[in-house]
Amino acid sequence: MINETHDPNLRSWVESANDPNTDFPIQNLPFCMFFRNNVERPRESIGAVIGDSLIDVEQIIKLGLLDEFFPEADRVSYEPYFHFASLNYLAGMLCANRIKLRDGLIYLLREGADNETIAAVRPNLTSLADVTFKLPAFIRDYTDFYCSIYHATNVGSMFRPDNPLMPNYKYVPIGYHGRASSIVVSGTDIKRPYGQNRSDAEKPPVFIPAKNLDYEMELGFFVGRGNELGTPIPIGEVEEHIFGVCLVNDWSARDIQAWEYQPLGPFLAKNFATTISPYVVTMEALAPFRTPAFERDADDPQPLDYLNDPQNQKFGGLDINLEVYIQTEKMRNEKIEPHRLSRSNTKDLYWTIGQMLTHHASNGCNLQTGDLMATGTVSGKEKDERGCLLERTWRGTEPLELPSGEQRRFLEDGDEIIMKGFCEREGFRRIGLGECRGRILPAE
Repeated sequence: MINETHDPNLRSWVESANDPNTDFPIQNLPFCMFFRNNVERPRESIGAVIGDSLIDVEQIIKLGLLDEFFPEADRVSYEPYFHFASLNYLAGMLCANRIKLRDGLIYLLREGADNETIAAVRPNLTSLADVTFKLPAFIRDYTDFYCSIYHATNVGSMFRPDNPLMPNYKYVPIGYHGRASSIVVSGTDIKRPYGQNRSDAEKPPVFIPAKNLDYEMELGFFVGRGNELGTPIPIGEVEEHIFGVCLVNDWSARDIQAWEYQPLGPFLAKNFATTISPYVVTMEALAPFRTPAFERDADDPQPLDYLNDPQNQKFGGLDINLEVYIQTEKMRNEKIEPHRLSRSNTKDLYWTIGQMLTHHASNGCNLQTGDLMATGTVSGKEKDERGCLLERTWRGTEPLELPSGEQRRFLEDGDEIIMKGFCEREGFRRIGLGECRGRILPAE
């Protein structure tokens, strides 16, 4: 899948895209949903981000600027996708047509484009500062996995020191169904939830605001083409069914979770809010950053046949750096920059996103275009690679010291969590996933 669109020397006439520190060079072009600010009748549109701007993809399509990339017979199949304000329709395109769309956008935005092309495209560029982002897709369903073995081992060690991993962990990509209606886009404030708390085992539970509020640094991915009910998705065909990735903060109320999770698992401790970044970085843009699947220990079982494919083992992993920052109310008031809490990498996921999706559909579950899945907290071996406060503070027993002189065991009102993601590899241009932000408001 690596081709001339991944050439690190490829530049754009949109000058901000050539900044070596931008998340959005011409090699990236993540898709999003947006509307323009200060417009009398704003309309949601499909966009692609480049540098500090975005291009209105719907308008580019309507102007016919991409017609030469699609044979006339194909236009009937791709044009209707842009008459609806959602990335679901784009995600549902054949992978080959999505590649043509990306190739065409790069052609229009490349350095060296003729003056006529630039004059036609430029009016359809808008500064990121002048738009408001919406959720990138209409998300019917949301499933969260538990696929970082280091995270699972750490959490298991807190509660089951002698047996941290359940016996099924190395055989099954563990997951649970989340709540799609409470997914919000980056920048949305999060209210501290109420819930049942039984921190004192000698007394009945009480209904109070969550005390142990936490974040979870995760990678999300969107389903492209779905499958019919009763028809699994083979692991060898799974790449045709993944559209792209985003950042996910699956907020967690640990004290509520500790009381409610037995015997059926996560419920109200998880579904009060999940924040995602507004950009969908396509699998085509991520091609240079594919890696082998997690290298299992010699005595670990190999994936069962339905989850085992040579290509997935060779290229199913992703090399994405994930960072978490915090800025407290006091830090904002004192102009102290956000403080980094952790840095992890998706290479440490025990299961690939392809295996997650294949397993989800293996019983005939009908996945739908635009469904969101997430990896679960992404943690590494080292302490500063732990992707949530439950791990970083070891259940609150090892508080973190912040530059403001404050301590944190769990999140307090006014705290803002900022998540970032980016890919780097020698010989290729750095690309990023942008940011995923959320600030904690007091419980009502």
